[in-house]
Amino acid sequence: MTTPPSAPLVTILDDEPQIRLMLAEALEAAGFRTAGFSRATEFEAAMAGLNPDICLVDLGLPDKDGLALVHRLATNLGAAIIIISGRNQVQDKITGLELGADDYIIKPFDPAEVVARARALLRRGRSVPTTKSRIARFAGWSADFDQFLLQPEDGAPTPFSHAEGEVLRLFLEAPNRLITRAQMQELLGGEAGDSFDRAMDVRVSRLRTKLRDDPKNPKLIKTIYGAGYIFLGDVQWQ
Repeated sequence: MTTPPSAPLVTILDDEPQIRLMLAEALEAAGFRTAGFSRATEFEAAMAGLNPDICLVDLGLPDKDGLALVHRLATNLGAAIIIISGRNQVQDKITGLELGADDYIIKPFDPAEVVARARALLRRGRSVPTTKSRIARFAGWSADFDQFLLQPEDGAPTPFSHAEGEVLRLFLEAPNRLITRAQMQELLGGEAGDSFDRAMDVRVSRLRTKLRDDPKNPKLIKTIYGAGYIFLGDVQWQ
């Protein structure tokens, strides 16, 4: 059975051929398209012509630092990122999530688990917005969730990552309302705990920077200590 060209594309970056093959077979059987790479340089060169929905990235790459690559992808690419790694230290997981990854899977793993988590990420990306529009306007800014761009009235656009976009959509869909950490965990998925909280804090911090929102006296994204966040302002969807 041929996978249709409209099927979600998953890129697999891992230097072990058997892992790439195992993941490709499982994902394609589940209806995904796949593209595999053994080197970060090869993968980065291919990104100019690809628009993946999900990137699977092994941290133990032979030619570049995997965490640095995850950070670049989270900053410049709209795709969701799942780290697959033999590193099972809690700090590695926390660092990966803080740098912008959406999920972290430790080797060895069952390919069915990867498929399930990929599907969950796509569901999250499609289900969070309740409006039909994909462009929101607020406080002199526009957020384009098709192109993953923040556009100010007086300057050049700034890209935001898939992970940052999930948080931004939560705020823009519920302006002037408290969004608790428990609600964020429920809507965005992930394991509740310090690693999730730190990942959310990092994403909010990055959004503040991109929105020129002074972290010491924020006007848009207010932290309610011990509770969560409130996005202040009127939002119009187009």
